[in-house]
Amino acid sequence: MPGLGASFGRGAATTFPADLEHSDCILVMGSNMAEAHPVAFRWPMLARRHGARIIHVDPRFSRTSAVADLHVTIRAGSDIAFLGALIHQVLTLDGWFREYVCAYTNASFVLDPRFQDTEEGAGLFSGFDPDKGAYDPTGATWQYEQRDGQPIRDPSLHHPRCVFQVLCRHFARYTAEAAAAICGCTAEQITAVAELLIANSGRERTSAICYAVGWTQHTTGVQIIRAASILQLLLGNIGRPGGGVMALRGHASIQGSTDLATLSDLLPGYLPQPTTAPKHASLNAWVDFEGRKTGGWSNVRSFMVSLLKAWYGDTAFAANDFGYDRLPKLDGDYTQLPCFQRMVDGCVRGLFLFGQNPAGGGPNARLHRAGLRRLDWLVVRDWFETESAVFWRSDPTGPPPEEIGTEVFFLPAAAIPEKEGSFTNTQRLIQWHDRAIDPPADCRSDAWFVYQLGLRLRELYAGSDSPCAAPIRDLTWQYEPRTPTLLANSEISQTVGDPDLEAVLQEINGAGPGAPDGSAQPLASAAELRDDGSTACGCWIYTGVMPEAGHNRARSRTTTGGRAQADWGFAWPANRRILYNRASADPAGRPWSERKRLIWWDQARGSWQGDDVPDFDAEKPPDYRPSGDAAGMQAIPGDGPFIMQPDGLACLFVTRGLKDGPLPVHYEPVESPMPNPLYAQQVTPVVRRFEGPLNMLASSPSAEYPIVGCTFRLTEHYLSGPMSRFNSWLNELQPAMFVELGPELAAERGIENGGWLTVSTVRASIEARALVTTRLQPLNLDGRTVHQIGVPFHWGFAGERVGSAANDLTSMVLEPNVSIHEGKVFACNVRAGRLAGQPRLPTKRWSRRRSQEGRHPSGSRPEGQFGGTDD
Repeated sequence: MPGLGASFGRGAATTFPADLEHSDCILVMGSNMAEAHPVAFRWPMLARRHGARIIHVDPRFSRTSAVADLHVTIRAGSDIAFLGALIHQVLTLDGWFREYVCAYTNASFVLDPRFQDTEEGAGLFSGFDPDKGAYDPTGATWQYEQRDGQPIRDPSLHHPRCVFQVLCRHFARYTAEAAAAICGCTAEQITAVAELLIANSGRERTSAICYAVGWTQHTTGVQIIRAASILQLLLGNIGRPGGGVMALRGHASIQGSTDLATLSDLLPGYLPQPTTAPKHASLNAWVDFEGRKTGGWSNVRSFMVSLLKAWYGDTAFAANDFGYDRLPKLDGDYTQLPCFQRMVDGCVRGLFLFGQNPAGGGPNARLHRAGLRRLDWLVVRDWFETESAVFWRSDPTGPPPEEIGTEVFFLPAAAIPEKEGSFTNTQRLIQWHDRAIDPPADCRSDAWFVYQLGLRLRELYAGSDSPCAAPIRDLTWQYEPRTPTLLANSEISQTVGDPDLEAVLQEINGAGPGAPDGSAQPLASAAELRDDGSTACGCWIYTGVMPEAGHNRARSRTTTGGRAQADWGFAWPANRRILYNRASADPAGRPWSERKRLIWWDQARGSWQGDDVPDFDAEKPPDYRPSGDAAGMQAIPGDGPFIMQPDGLACLFVTRGLKDGPLPVHYEPVESPMPNPLYAQQVTPVVRRFEGPLNMLASSPSAEYPIVGCTFRLTEHYLSGPMSRFNSWLNELQPAMFVELGPELAAERGIENGGWLTVSTVRASIEARALVTTRLQPLNLDGRTVHQIGVPFHWGFAGERVGSAANDLTSMVLEPNVSIHEGKVFACNVRAGRLAGQPRLPTKRWSRRRSQEGRHPSGSRPEGQFGGTDD
């Protein structure tokens, strides 16, 4: 999210998959889109029928590669070098869209004279503190030079310190030849990709970039996405049909989960979670620090106050800071991976797991299982007994069950067809689904569980006057089931029906005064939010999804026939399908071309018209210029498409918001087969390490672990396997754990296709079947041959089909902005044969979810089903 957010203003995909049909060229990188997002890949295939070119850049040749016009093999972890070379080519070949860049980016802004780029700093920007291992959090030297309180600009782009000139110098060393020596491809391939993108961008044509976790799961992940953002801005592809950056997020509701704050450092709508620091000591302090004087984030007080009113109702008012003190304040890092390190250290007593499987799916899964063994209690809610639910019983690398003190509560969860609710998918599209069937026996939805837990906690705190009780006691919790029933034969009468989730969505949408009877009525737009406590809204970006009582726009299933499909579901914000779509028109409000028109200024109507909801003030004319003291959205000029930025301009150079620098830099992965040839600094200087006995790291380069490992996914399985390895049909399609390797490496190590091999890292070893395939080719890295292997991450020790866990191999080193792991690249070695000295997993195990009667059997598996092994 920070890569897109810092560049454009929002950390979400700028476009939607169906719009890829209108692309003239699509670069898929950091993703095997055909297999990992097969439904979305329909649209690139339609674009190809219309003459679009598809480029796939990836360590492996996959099904996406098979339908691409050009496939380029690169070394895992070398993405910034490749993208940097594309940026260099666009600049040196004069392939950038000059009018777009000059009008809609910060290219002309002159930087502070104190700024020092990596070229002068041996791979470090100015402001780095080696003792703290961090950059100056204020980014003081990364700011614009000021004159009379205003940034200095050079529209000619000739000033040596203007962003454009700094950008040119920064990427000057990223020549095609230098990048090829890092990536393992050829300079000619890099040039071919650059020429395709240049030829298919500009006034008449647009290109799109699609990525997924192949970019995010790196210690430089945010900066990889920043590099793609810079490239798309230079080419003029943001905010335009067939252009943009398509962040292919996880299936179902991964986008929704971050929108509504499952991340520990965010509140709903990407509002920063308050901390114990003085900058967040009060609501006013929080607003002053997190808000902006101009642009969309100038409304942050309205967003926060409305959220507090939604949560605390009449008990939140101005005199008590609208209940701001009731919010938990962060005093450390509570993201998942540091929390599991604290579990290992014995500092965490209990854990709830909802539909998550860190014992098999977490990076360095052995460390995660070690953390679970130190808990007093663990609650697992899932469809099946996952690795996390049975770690105490089945972990082949762990101690015997009698030595584990963790008390595990397994609570059976309702499956997707057995509950209603909303999904927010990769394109920010909120879609409602109804319950198709009732869940069997004692299976319950997550919503039911959280609602019931909330009721019981509120009852426990009901009589307490302690300030500590207020955050739970005063919560609004009015989601009573529409059709409540009673659980039979229960000692405690309780409702079984799910809470009214449309009531939850109505609260998320928000309400304010205005009904004839004086009661609150739903809000139709986030522009209606106020900071005086008169509006309540659970997530400001979702405002408009239920603009009237009973009108759930997420249920909409009609299309207008327009390019933006504006009546299918509801896309936040305000049902806009392409973000920053003001940039689809030139500064005067005319489409850059008729072929790529999306929205435009209609002088006769005095408003913006077109095929999408304008991501702009619909009545602000292109020639509007703010006064010198203008604030909020009034400070955004009529030709400033990026309304969430303080000046309405996208950032080629980032002045604040990132912890690892204002421009992307190629650093090697923490475990790498080669030194960094571009800079003296080997890895990103702000990488987060958790080195210890359970998380050892290989030296770089390492003679003991000379092979590059990369994880990947299959269409037939899902994540670490809990939703697929318990399914007989999917297991029939992909029955066993395997590892892909090239014929040259296999011959060198005496490994036969279909035979057993062992993969080792400094942390663990696993065994798998060998798939010897030319889909993986040896790489020539500056005259040295380096091999890569591909490891699918879907197997573990629970399920109908079991196998070694790929994530036992990966390390826990974290990207500094979002604390995501470097799971997509690690140093390893391979040999023929099976593991020695460890218990061997059977290939089949009995899955216990539901018997034919709909119960969770508690005994051993039935005779004659899924028995034995086939080793």
